[in-house]
Amino acid sequence: MLEEHDRIVLTRDLPAQDLEAGDVGTIVHAYASREAFEVEFLALDGNTVAIATVPRSHVRPVTGTDITHVRELAVEG
Repeated sequence: MLEEHDRIVLTRDLPAQDLEAGDVGTIVHAYASREAFEVEFLALDGNTVAIATVPRSHVRPVTGTDITHVRELAVEG
């Protein structure tokens, strides 16, 4: 069962937040039903990129066979 402070991997894109499947985040709040989570996504410099409400069906726990991969965010301006 996923809990607060667990790292997760998105399994689906969240275009409204510029998040893509494969992005890694940390659960900062688990709703009582565990059907949705508030997840914080950070850039590698530690700055918050997004905090999103994510349904359980859109995440999976990280595993020992996952590896960090870098992608650049689109810069507005």
